[in-house]
Amino acid sequence: MKKSFFMLVVATLILGACKKEEEPQKSLYLRLGGNAAIQAVIDQFIANVAADARINAFFAQAAADPARLKKLRDNLVNQIGEATGGPEKYTGLDMKTAHKGMKITDAHFNALVEDLSLALDKFSVPAMEKTELLTALGGMRADIVGQ
Repeated sequence: MKKSFFMLVVATLILGACKKEEEPQKSLYLRLGGNAAIQAVIDQFIANVAADARINAFFAQAAADPARLKKLRDNLVNQIGEATGGPEKYTGLDMKTAHKGMKITDAHFNALVEDLSLALDKFSVPAMEKTELLTALGGMRADIVGQ
């Protein structure tokens, strides 16, 4: 009996040592598809915002200047890339400074989130990744709304 128990323990230890370790979950950045996928979503997001009468006035100056629009686009790509675990580095203004004096309301912020959500839906981003991204970005609300 002792020998059988001992053999069972040894077999369990050997099998446990041979068991392949579970791979850690990929970063949100990789699950979203990396930089190319983020760029595609941001391009659609910008198009959505441009067509959204609720908030497009906030972006009118950037939309009228190609260099400024490119900078906005690049900042958004870098911000999302960095926030999701990618190699990008956001070098733009902090959110309070960037939105100071704009008088953004909860309704404006919600419209922006809706436009991003529509862009994510267009590219069939799975619900889990979509929720993770929107939750991460939602943390910026206090620094944007009411500034």
